[in-house]
Formats: sequence, C-alpha cells, structure tokens
Amino acid sequence: MLSVSHLSKRYANYASNLERFAGWFGAPVKPTEEFWPVRDISFSLAAGEALGLIGQNGAGKSTLLKLITGTVRPTEGVAHVGGRVSAILELGLGFNPEFTGRQNAFHAGGLMGLSQARLTELMPHIEDFAEIGEFFDQPLRTYSSGMQARLAFALATAERPEVLIVDEVLSVGDSYFQHKSFDRIRSFRAAGTSIILVTHNLDDVRPLCDRVILLDKGHVLKDGPPDEVIDYYNALIATKENEKLTVEQRREKGQWLYTRSGNKAATVESIELTDSDSGAPVKSALSGQSLTIRASIVAKEAIPELVVGFMLRDRAGHVVWGTNTWHTKQALSNLEAGDKVECRLRLSCALGPGSYGLSVSLHTGGVHVDSNFDWIENVEVFEVVNSSHPFFIGTSRLDHTFEIIR
Repeated sequence: MLSVSHLSKRYANYASNLERFAGWFGAPVKPTEEFWPVRDISFSLAAGEALGLIGQNGAGKSTLLKLITGTVRPTEGVAHVGGRVSAILELGLGFNPEFTGRQNAFHAGGLMGLSQARLTELMPHIEDFAEIGEFFDQPLRTYSSGMQARLAFALATAERPEVLIVDEVLSVGDSYFQHKSFDRIRSFRAAGTSIILVTHNLDDVRPLCDRVILLDKGHVLKDGPPDEVIDYYNALIATKENEKLTVEQRREKGQWLYTRSGNKAATVESIELTDSDSGAPVKSALSGQSLTIRASIVAKEAIPELVVGFMLRDRAGHVVWGTNTWHTKQALSNLEAGDKVECRLRLSCALGPGSYGLSVSLHTGGVHVDSNFDWIENVEVFEVVNSSHPFFIGTSRLDHTFEIIR
C-alpha cells in the first residue's frame, strides 16, 4: 500500500539568491550550510498494517509524513502510495479561522479530493461524529484546540482511505473523543486501511501498531515489533544524559523481550517472585494469591540516593501497575561502594488470568531517566490462573458483590 525508498529531504542556505537559482537548474553550486531532517529512509507498509512512528522532537517524523503525503517534495528518493491518503498532520492545517466548521469541512474536503456533492452527502456524518453542536456553524477562531481536533478527525475519516496518517492531533482531544477515534481507526484497519500513527503516548502504540519505527536525527534507528522498539526508545532516552549507559536487548522467556539498560553504578544481582506465606518460588500464580518480589541490589560506587521501582505489564504491553520507593518515601540515602540491599515488595495478586512481565528499575528521583543505574524490562515472566474465584474477564480482579432487587 505504501513504499518509501531512500527518501531524503535537504534544506540549504546559499551565499546569494542567484546561486540558489542556479542550483535549481543543476549548476554545481555548493550551499553555505545544509540540514537534512530526513535522510535515506526506506520501508514499506502492507494493507491493513499499522505502523507507529516514534522519536524525540526534531527526529524527522513530521517531515517524513509531509514527504509521504506530497506536501513537501523530496530531495532524494520516492514515496509511492497505492491509494487515497487521508492525513491529519498539524492541528488546523488547511482550515481558515474565519470560516465556520461546515465551510472548512467543504473547503478542506475539496483539497482532499472529495467532490462538493459527495461532501454534501457526508456532512451529516461529519457533524455527528465531531459532536461540537452549534459550534459547527461558528467561525473556527472560536474553537478550542480539542474542538478543532474533533473537526479535523471527523473530516479526515469521513470516508475510509487506503492510508490514514495521524500526527499527534488526538493528544489534544478529551478522553471520550480519543476512545471514539481509536475505535474508528481500528475499524478502518480491520477493513484494510493502512495506518501511520505518530504520537509521544507510547501506550497508544503498543496495542494498535504491528510495527514501530524509531527515528533519530532523520535516520531510522530501529524498525521492529512494538515492544522491542519502545523498550529500546525508553532506554535511549535515559542514555541521553549519560554516555556510559549501555543498552542490551534479547528475546527470551518465550516471546517476551528482555531489555536492560543503565550505567551500572548499582545493579540488580537477582530477583525472585515467591509465595508470601511459604517463600516458595512462583512461576504460575493464583489470582488473589499473596506474592513477594525479592530484589538483591549491590552498589558498585557511592550513590547519594537510590530508588527501587517495580512495574507489571500484560502480554500486550499495557502497564497494569507500578510504583517505586520515591513515591512511597522510602528512597535509600548515602550508599557506599559494595553496599548490599535486599528490597522486598509484598502484594496481593489481584490480576486476571494471563501472562505478565515484571520490570525493575534502580535510579534517582521519581523516574528512571534520572540517573538510570539499572533498568530491566521483563526480568521475570509469570502466568496467573483463576482456580478459586467466579469467572471474570480483564487484567484486574476487583472485589465485588451483586445486589438484585425485584
């Protein structure tokens, strides 16, 4: 559905406009400076495949999307699209602030290639999906950013495209509209639409996307399964402030991905999941069972503050639960090189049946990107079974009672 081959974009400055003009016609003129926001990117996208594009600000994500949609011409390479593209690249792009929502829908819809007759047919559906009420016939300048997002998404998805590109615009919408929008995206994907999703909310990427591409300084840094690329990206963020930090990835424990990063100022020497009462190791836990996580930690150098964190993810990569000793006000202070600590976390396994991954982190402050000493994703993988409670669905077992009144 989409084929991108060696795509690059260069912006250049010249000593004079005459030299720039000569360069348009192939004259061998060297620019005084040049910047490549996108450089030599290649990938393909099949029908019904969902691709996530992630990376820090300035990585080249928005430029790449503009090259794919044709709003920016490439310096090198080509992007071939096998069908109609519908894109929401920037909030309000193509809208006139003095036009009403309805007028903007007709105007921007025409730029998308829809006829006025077809837009007239679709207008009730666009108005209904946007759910902005009387504001639909008010000037766009009176809209909030969330209302603009509703209008833009309703218009872009009024007809199912072959390729749908969404760039961060849903992040400004309210929770209700985000759920509604992602339901439509999933229905389009099931019908064969290819999706490109750009977002900094990685919790949206894991369940929706088949693949993820990590961009950094205009280059593809990693292309692969969501858990592999996102875990690598999280580790990469932590390395930005510390060149000594290392990142290790490998597949193990079935198909779970093991990712470890840190500067090794303190390390997790061992970790064990046990039954709280008997102390026996647990590989398959019962829903409702009392469990203890034991982590043995060694300081390799003097550390003013050490925070220990634990996190549980389900099979799809959603965070089920997590906390650390910063939030519980139990951070360790003034460790010396060679000091050993055992951290024990006792919890009730209020989880639904399924497979879960346990992650552990050692750092300073509230999150692992601050002085990341050791961070291990999926250090332990275990199953949860329900053998003693009534049947339920989901990842959480909530205590409940029914009251029936007739």
